[in-house]
Amino acid sequence: MMILITGGVRSGKSRLAERLARESGDKVTYIATMEPLDEEVRERIRAHRERRPPHWVTVEEPLAVPEAVAEHGRTSDAVIVDCLGLLVSNILLRQTEEMPYTLRCDEVLDRVRGLAEVAAQVSARVIVVSNEVGAGVVPESLLGRIFRDAMGWSNQILAEAARHVFLTVAGIPVDIKALRGKNSLLEEGLR
Repeated sequence: MMILITGGVRSGKSRLAERLARESGDKVTYIATMEPLDEEVRERIRAHRERRPPHWVTVEEPLAVPEAVAEHGRTSDAVIVDCLGLLVSNILLRQTEEMPYTLRCDEVLDRVRGLAEVAAQVSARVIVVSNEVGAGVVPESLLGRIFRDAMGWSNQILAEAARHVFLTVAGIPVDIKALRGKNSLLEEGLR
């Protein structure tokens, strides 16, 4: 089973993922897609590690995430992938500027589809943490537009494959996939 957790920066996504992983069992693998390129990133990785129980396995894998989920998803109770936005960034930053827009996006989406397929095949609960990205959140440049589009499509691919999709705001998760087909509070207020 896959769960997608999305929301803004510092909305409580990672903490929710960690709570769901704890509820799954003792054997948890945390796949960190962030590369420790500077001191700020190293500090974030350290802070995340300190929150996790010491018996959790941490895998730093910026690109081969589907392969890491396949490997650890067969022996873990839960696998956390934190974060999809960094995986997309890592793929895009390794591409050449000469690659056409569609090929750049296709490479990202192929990797994300692979992640969704693997998550459906493993016994572990796979919890993917992702940021919502929209206009005004990323720089107005070609790479910014490619990132925004690739993230939007990636979130859609995983949301379709996930059993639950949580939107977190200020630490409060709402299962927006469970609301599909039901009247939302907004719709009720409009009637």
